[in-house]
Amino acid sequence: MAKVRGLLLVGLLGVLLLCAPPAQAMVVVPAGAATVPAQAAASGESLLIAPRQVQPGPVIDPAQTDAANAAKTRNKLIAGGVAVVLLAIVFFGRRSRAKKRKKSKDQAAGK
Repeated sequence: MAKVRGLLLVGLLGVLLLCAPPAQAMVVVPAGAATVPAQAAASGESLLIAPRQVQPGPVIDPAQTDAANAAKTRNKLIAGGVAVVLLAIVFFGRRSRAKKRKKSKDQAAGK
């Protein structure tokens, strides 16, 4: 019972940590800073930091993207085919074992 309580507490703590809202950003103004005019302080515009200009990202070649998507699709098809083959092996193996078990059970009963 103690393990169940412990797991429950760990699970709740994990949910709280994952679902907690992110920390709010605050602007700290040094004590010796110049005073802000009343109108600007009321609007809060002076407290906001201007966003920095971000460098453009890498240039993506559509041919490379198409080739990568084709390779990923091929890998998924291969993995799906392997999964189907393994599922068939398990299904027919269990089916044959059940038939053998029934046959041996019938022979033991004298039928």
